Amino acid sequence: MTDCVRTRFAPSPTGYLHIGGARTALFNYLLARRLGGKFILRVEDTDQTRNIPGAEQKLIEDLRWLGLHWDEGPEVGGQFGPYYQSQRLELYRQHARRLLDSGRAYYAFETPAELEAMRKAALARGQRGFRYPRPQRYPSESEAQQARDAGRPVVIRLEMPERDFVVHDQILGDVQVAASELSDFVIIKADGWPTYHFAVVVDDAAMRVTHVLRGQEHLLNTANHLALQEALGFPTPAYAHLPIILNMDGSKMSKREKDKAVRAAVNAALQAGTLDAARAAELAGCSTAAEFDAWRQQKEALTDDGLQRLALELGVALPEINIHDFRVSGYLPEVLVNFIALLGWSPGDDRERFSLPELCAAFSLERVGRTSARFDRDKLLHFNTTALAAAGPERALAGLRDYLAVNPESPLGRLEDELLARLVRINAGVRTFRQLDEKSRALFVADAQLRYDDAAIRKVILKGEGGGLAALREMRSRLAALPQWSLATLESAIRGYADACGLTLGKVAQPLRVAVTGTTVSPPIFDTLEILGRERTLARIDRLLERVATLAAQPRIIAPAHQGRDS
Repeated sequence: MTDCVRTRFAPSPTGYLHIGGARTALFNYLLARRLGGKFILRVEDTDQTRNIPGAEQKLIEDLRWLGLHWDEGPEVGGQFGPYYQSQRLELYRQHARRLLDSGRAYYAFETPAELEAMRKAALARGQRGFRYPRPQRYPSESEAQQARDAGRPVVIRLEMPERDFVVHDQILGDVQVAASELSDFVIIKADGWPTYHFAVVVDDAAMRVTHVLRGQEHLLNTANHLALQEALGFPTPAYAHLPIILNMDGSKMSKREKDKAVRAAVNAALQAGTLDAARAAELAGCSTAAEFDAWRQQKEALTDDGLQRLALELGVALPEINIHDFRVSGYLPEVLVNFIALLGWSPGDDRERFSLPELCAAFSLERVGRTSARFDRDKLLHFNTTALAAAGPERALAGLRDYLAVNPESPLGRLEDELLARLVRINAGVRTFRQLDEKSRALFVADAQLRYDDAAIRKVILKGEGGGLAALREMRSRLAALPQWSLATLESAIRGYADACGLTLGKVAQPLRVAVTGTTVSPPIFDTLEILGRERTLARIDRLLERVATLAAQPRIIAPAHQGRDS
């Protein structure tokens, strides 16, 4: 074992980086930096059935967005590469051969049906859990080859010692795993690829990993890893199993939350006839109708990208689960890093705000708790609101540009930096860049694409004695007559009318806001009108007045239209 501390983060390329995986990566990064060690990124891509093409690039982008830069790994290199497990197959086969030759592993070739029958028989006998029945004589090489020739799945299993194992955990203390809970497990699958357990142990030893920090859900796996290290003569790294991250209600943070929300919206839209099935399948990324139907029936899952496209189409607000979700929602990466660090770790005092360098200096495993952490979204939103308010103009503009880069459908993406910087200034107090976008986007859509919230029209323009409508008509005339279209002249005209009529500013501004943005929310009204310009402002007021005439003749309230992200 090396004297230099070496930690690693080893995700599987199955999609974007989950918040739990990000916390694992962060704690490994912080420990390495705190102790002057190395942080390694390794891609565990040996499960060919679950890998998603291009997912490793998403993981890499998410880590870099968070500022967690690795010392060894993909796109960086290092003396212990390659850092993709799929490129290390020969190494796993060599160590598997060592175990076979020493009698510490053996061939097995039951079919899935035969294994299932064994499990049912064990259950019928009253056994608490299935333990693979080790053969009295291990199959020979020739018998294994005969089984392959016969089309049977030939795997390699480790011979587990018949004793309890104790995991010396840096957070949980000593954890004993009884021999009755362990069984001879597969290390090489029938396709010749290693299982997770085998590859991770071989790679941790080959890459001289000294500390393994991972979630508590991996705790029982560690006994298998200890047995492998013993059989192979490998050193045992220090283990630290991190507390699980839960929602505030105690449920797990799962992608299934997003899947459930989108599926309900899609099924409702299909039933209402507002969404075409072929269009929905295309957005979902399903190549066949059967594949799409399987997802609707909860038999299959969609990719994150497919869920996001459907959510955008239907206006569904998805719960953030992955790091990319928070980026798309307009959070600052430094805020997310600060917040994630506090999920299970505390500095020992009342400090809550940390930069990444400050976290590197303060972090220690001794301050990581054992109990599950709760993900308080309101607290995260407060953190982000405070950080945005304190951000300098350059940081705020860079953050907005980053948000727009992952939200290409936003009309704000076409704007020059000068105008974006102005939007940042006049939208002071927003909680996320998404909120800034939603408040401002109506100013930059084509007039014909502007969608009106009919409930807002009835409330602001038509309610009562029609004071809102009268104010709007009068202001239309005054705005048209302005000699100059500027912040000063606009403010003078609007405040002057309000004062002359004994109205509050809101009684005049809100009808104008609904007329020119379609909703009751926008940047300050004077900035809104100046940015729109005289011609577009008057045209939108005229269009609203036409809409008012139609609504006034209708006896019922029309449901509000969703200001679509593609409008």
